[in-house]
Amino acid sequence: MRKTDKKIDNTLVAVLTKVCDIALDTVEGFQWLTHQVNYQQWPQSLTITCVFARNQQLDAAIAAHQDQFMRSLITEKLAEAAIPLTKPLQQIRFDSEENCQREHQGQWQHRLV
Repeated sequence: MRKTDKKIDNTLVAVLTKVCDIALDTVEGFQWLTHQVNYQQWPQSLTITCVFARNQQLDAAIAAHQDQFMRSLITEKLAEAAIPLTKPLQQIRFDSEENCQREHQGQWQHRLV
């Protein structure tokens, strides 16, 4: 990882930690989030995955438009840090611990590839 890539990654982690803290307080069932990026294809390769405990909680959040809230929050906070998110509908994903357990035996490193 180049020095500039490391700086961007540190900024991403700081911003997404703030987003996570807000979402934990405001979005029922939300558990955590993570990001993946290939710095050779920055910024279009950036993806953010928001994880809920159960599918039922994820479905309820989507029904209550909390997915839109989270996309807006993530996009806004990244923009404040001068990190562009050009296609939030494709770059911000939602998933559940339940899905990962069923499809990848809880192995997130395999699921997020």
